[in-house]
Amino acid sequence: MNVILYFSDQQRYDTINETVTPNIDAMLDDSIFFDNAFTCQPVCGPARACIQTGVYATQNRCYINGISMDKDNDNTIAKVLNRQGYNTSYIGKWHLASDTMGFKPRFNVQKSAIPQELRGGYNDYWLAADCLEFTSDVHGGYMFDKDNNKVAFEGIRSDCINDFAIDYIDKYNQDKPFFLMISQLEPHHQNTANTFQCAEGEDKQFENVPYPADLVGLKGNYKAEYARYLACCKRLDKNFADIIQKVKDKGIWDDTIIIYTSDHGCHFKTRNLEYKRSAHDASTHLPFVMTGGGLAKITAAKKFIGKRFDGFISLLDLTATILEISGAKIPEEYQSQSILPMLEAEKGRDHIFLQISESQLGRAIITDKYTYSVKKPFSFGLRKATSKIYKEDLLYDNTVDPAQHRNLIKDKNYKEIKNELKAILLEDIEKIENVKAKII
Repeated sequence: MNVILYFSDQQRYDTINETVTPNIDAMLDDSIFFDNAFTCQPVCGPARACIQTGVYATQNRCYINGISMDKDNDNTIAKVLNRQGYNTSYIGKWHLASDTMGFKPRFNVQKSAIPQELRGGYNDYWLAADCLEFTSDVHGGYMFDKDNNKVAFEGIRSDCINDFAIDYIDKYNQDKPFFLMISQLEPHHQNTANTFQCAEGEDKQFENVPYPADLVGLKGNYKAEYARYLACCKRLDKNFADIIQKVKDKGIWDDTIIIYTSDHGCHFKTRNLEYKRSAHDASTHLPFVMTGGGLAKITAAKKFIGKRFDGFISLLDLTATILEISGAKIPEEYQSQSILPMLEAEKGRDHIFLQISESQLGRAIITDKYTYSVKKPFSFGLRKATSKIYKEDLLYDNTVDPAQHRNLIKDKNYKEIKNELKAILLEDIEKIENVKAKII
């Protein structure tokens, strides 16, 4: 079974709709839509490291941006799939090779070729930049191929990334199944310009679109940036539809499963000084779609084709899911859980566990009713990955306040609920991080 992982960057869950993503919205008949998918770490590099390694960021030690993934890890998703007889390929943003922060000696390949040993084991096609936002913008840029050659491209960045992927699929003629990860930068803001960039004029169609309720009334830059952000999402929608069509034209639709998701969401500087790095739904809630004719060959997935699954799943669960689809054995150290047994049981995770860094050293859980978040006092989560002491920070009752405007952390009426959530979170920290912590 071929597997394609189509990965956007900083895309909110609520952008998947008939206005912004009409192609994806129309795919339900052939797909499974997951309504409660959440990130495990709302920061670019750590989220990606979790997918590549199958463990949380504190376990793979990429707990902030600017820490390279362990080159000696033999159980990255690519290396496991290689042993399973797959060809593994990667196109786009990598963000897991440079050591510009953290505990390792400084090593910067943000704008240069990524050494082979720092590519996570991908063994076939490779075309990537460690920090694509520094080597390109909406008008073009460059990446590096398998042989470290600079490959320039001109035109809308997401289209160019897509064209490289389409070319790969079109030319693939090997007997082995393949895993291809397409890592777009859109709709992430353009760091070098401090704004969201879209194709000229495409933001006009979204100038009068209502703002999401979680943004309204808060300080931030959504009024200036939201239309461009949605234009980027719509462009990705067309890109993804083009990939789907190429898979069908190639004649491999029935032997391919395609997953569309993102690393985290975007709150437009309404909750802190930048765009994510918080436990809020805007930061954590992800679009997540599984499609492809191959779904019909998997018993657990078959019964959900054309339906929505409302069980909780974590971004971390991508890794084990892809390995199970491939028939590979899931490594014992993985904290990732395959989604397929969840579909079979018609039940997802009991709750979502989050690690948060770079704005705080934080931990959070999301349940069917509440979001509960804690953080280490006086820490931005840059120097250390874990803590033994946390302070309560956020509590939202999502059943009565889905826009999360009212923080109930000091509300005495929620004392018992806080105690229940605290117990769950402390148990998660001890089980996942092997740290016996205290919340004050």
